[in-house]
Amino acid sequence: MSGSSGTRIGIIAGSGGFPFEINESLCRAGHEPFIVCLRGFVSPRDDALKNTRHAWADMLDPKRIITLLRENHVERVILGGGVARPGPMALLSVYAFFRNRDELRRIVSGGDDRILRGVIRLLEEHDFKVIGVDEVASDLLAPIGLLGAVPVPATASADIKLALSCLSDMGQYDLGQGVVVASGRILAIEGPEGTDAMLERVRQIQKNRRVILESGSAILVKATKPGQDRRVDLPAIGPRTIKTAKAAGLAGIAVLAGEVVFIHRRLLKQEADRAGLFVLGVEPS
Repeated sequence: MSGSSGTRIGIIAGSGGFPFEINESLCRAGHEPFIVCLRGFVSPRDDALKNTRHAWADMLDPKRIITLLRENHVERVILGGGVARPGPMALLSVYAFFRNRDELRRIVSGGDDRILRGVIRLLEEHDFKVIGVDEVASDLLAPIGLLGAVPVPATASADIKLALSCLSDMGQYDLGQGVVVASGRILAIEGPEGTDAMLERVRQIQKNRRVILESGSAILVKATKPGQDRRVDLPAIGPRTIKTAKAAGLAGIAVLAGEVVFIHRRLLKQEADRAGLFVLGVEPS
C-alpha cells in the first residue's frame, strides 16, 4: 500500500546505511516511508537524512515510537540497522508495555533473536504489522549468480555445499548465519559475536599457524537459519565484509540468493573486484 493511499511503511532505523537503502528502495517502488531514527545509532549529521520524512526517539521509549508511527499513518513497519543490546535493567524499565512480566523476563534472559521477537510482539499488540525487507524491498537481496568480475574457483562448489549443510544443521541450535570453509574443512562458525569477529578469528589462527591454508581456498558462506523469522536479522554482507574477508585470506563469499542482503551493492562490487574476491549468489536447493 503506497503513501498516496493515506498509509505509510515505517522504518525503525538503527546504525549503518541499511535503513536508508530500505528507504530508497521503497521510494523507487512508489511508497512514502517514514523513518523513526533511534538516538545514539543514527547520526543527526547523516546526509542520508536529507529529503526523508523522519523523527527521533530513544530505543527504550516505546511510547514515543508508537505515537510517532500512529501520527504518521504507519500501518506496516520494517526493522533495519544495528542496535546494541540494552542491559537487563534498561529493558525492565519499559515492562509496562508488555502484558506480563514473565514474558519480559524471557525476553531479557534470552538472546538477541528473542529480544527482536519481543519487539515484534510489542508492535503487533499495538496494531502494526511488522514485515520483512524481502516483502517490499526484494531488490536489496542477493540475486543468483556472480556479482563482480572475479571468477569462482572450480573447487569452490563442494565447499559451498558443505558450508550450507553445516548452516542448515546448526539452525536447530539458533547459532549464527555464517561459516568459513576451506578444502572440505569447516574452519569457523559464526556465533553471537558476528561475522567480522569470526573472520578475525580465521585471520588469527592462520597468523598463529594453527591452520595453514592453500592460497585462495577459504570461503565465507552466509545463509538464513532454517525457519528463521525473516522480519528480523536477515544475514547481510557489505563493503566492510570484503575488507575483513580479504584480511582473513579468503578467496570469496557465497550467499543464498534471495535470503542475504547486499548492503551498498555498487560499492560492495567495487571492493570485491579491487580485493580480488568473488561474491556469488547461490540458488537455494
